[in-house]
Amino acid sequence: MSDRLPIALASDHAGFPLKTHLAEWLTGQGYEILDLGTDSPDSVDYPDFGYLAAEAIGDGRAMRGVIVCGSGIGISIAANRHPAARAALCHDVTSARLARRHNDANLLALGARLIGVSVAEDVAEAFLSTEFDGGRHARRVAKLGTPPFAL
Repeated sequence: MSDRLPIALASDHAGFPLKTHLAEWLTGQGYEILDLGTDSPDSVDYPDFGYLAAEAIGDGRAMRGVIVCGSGIGISIAANRHPAARAALCHDVTSARLARRHNDANLLALGARLIGVSVAEDVAEAFLSTEFDGGRHARRVAKLGTPPFAL
């Protein structure tokens, strides 16, 4: 997939083994990877790495990203502090597809302590291969970055 921007990958220590596996697996699927760390199972703070992935999306170094911590919750919250981020915590293929189709999510958050490797692969593949539906969803997605919302 050399004609596309790389996929940003980032994790904390709890997500490090899954991130490492996904980096190898995604490379095997033809994706280029932008690995933003962490680079070991030594304790680190998930907000730092979630925000790094969001920055890579925001500055155009990556087209999408996968971020991993123990539950996926903290790293998704951290990433969503960046204005370019639309991080979605997904546990299955259906939520990954809907996050892309309806919300144009650009970061997939995974909980390494909650899902297994094969499910993570399936979820990542669904997330990365599903396009945004646009249409009525585009208006709603536009509101995600521009509060306050008109009701």
